[in-house]
Amino acid sequence: MVIYVFAPYLTNQVLGGGARGQTIFSSWQTISGTLVALTAPLLGAAADRMGHRKPLLVLALAIFAPGIFFQYWAMPNEAALPLWAIEVIAITAGVSYVWTEVLHNSMLTLTAKPSQVSQVSGLGMALGNAGGLLLLIFVLFAFALPGQIPIPGLPDRPLFGLNPAAFEPQRIVAPICAVWLVLFAIPLFLFTPDRNPSGESLFTAMYHGAGNVVRTILKLFREYRNVGLYLIARMIYVDGTTAVIIYGGIYASMTLHWGFLEMLAFGVILSIFAVIGGFVSAWLDDWLGAKRAVAIEVIVTLLCLLIEVSITPNSMLFVIPADPSHHVWAGPIFQTAPEVLYLASSIVIAISITATYASSRALMAHLAPPGMEGELFGLYALSGSASAWLAPLMVTIFTAAYQSARAGFGAIGLLLIVGFVLLLFVKPPAKPV
Repeated sequence: MVIYVFAPYLTNQVLGGGARGQTIFSSWQTISGTLVALTAPLLGAAADRMGHRKPLLVLALAIFAPGIFFQYWAMPNEAALPLWAIEVIAITAGVSYVWTEVLHNSMLTLTAKPSQVSQVSGLGMALGNAGGLLLLIFVLFAFALPGQIPIPGLPDRPLFGLNPAAFEPQRIVAPICAVWLVLFAIPLFLFTPDRNPSGESLFTAMYHGAGNVVRTILKLFREYRNVGLYLIARMIYVDGTTAVIIYGGIYASMTLHWGFLEMLAFGVILSIFAVIGGFVSAWLDDWLGAKRAVAIEVIVTLLCLLIEVSITPNSMLFVIPADPSHHVWAGPIFQTAPEVLYLASSIVIAISITATYASSRALMAHLAPPGMEGELFGLYALSGSASAWLAPLMVTIFTAAYQSARAGFGAIGLLLIVGFVLLLFVKPPAKPV
């Protein structure tokens, strides 16, 4: 939905593409980030006071799943829904997604012993990407490849009579993802532990939780200074890593002229290696500790970003010329040397960013004082979303100033550098037992 299929369709086809589409899409992200900043910490604090997380998680999913499903009716020229309705639905989905993150992240320490948090966090990221991989493969063979490439056993046209002219192969991913979400949420509710309920109602818990959040923020740099520094560092470097994911696809489609088929194949390949990233994070956490693991993962992402920025159809690494008519292999896609190099660096990024998310979550779980997991994971969500406007703004400013998509994409590296430097001053937690 966010990286490979639906967001590019939404930006380019529904919102008009180009600067206009990117501006509108970025403004929606800004609104979503603002609402997250106002609500996620309160939700986390309320969850701490109520004890059990699952009832709130049901409520969040009841908002999130329809927010995904109804985006199927996002069509060009407002053919099904007016633009304001699409905006409301997309923002609702974005905000409720973070709500679910706050709640299930705060359950991490309930599902694993302290010494197993890194493994469970990494496994969760790996399996999540594996699920995304299965969906991408299904969309690729059911909707994208039919009628495009003659493969034995492949249908002649998209399944279910979907009409490519009406962008139905792209739009169908919305209800598919919504159904997948609900189906695989069921085992979470059936088989994972939860805290005992305190008996406090949601509204009472949010009222008192608001005071807890304010007090936590005020004393964050007195009693929890190390946690506060980590949250600021994470806010900056995660904004950078998220932007690398989103704009990496946009840069490839613009610069290397990749279309629907290439982007789906790109997503399948990267999702395979993103699964590996979850296991890499667990290995690095055990070997070096969560803080060092995050630092390494951020630096690797930065180096690969520089490689991607160096690529055009005619050059690699800024100075090495490339002949766009020369194919390094006879396959149907990713035929030129710049395309292969971009794909290779993106594969490493898929591993490093997935590992960054998993290691960051494990580090937060280790740093959070017992009994404050929900509240601090609310601030954790805030630190990951409150500055969601920053990377798009930097991309827009640098692109306009230099009239270069390369300059805009490369500006993301500044966030990775600043976040990495701040992370160096975070004291690592004691080794869990």
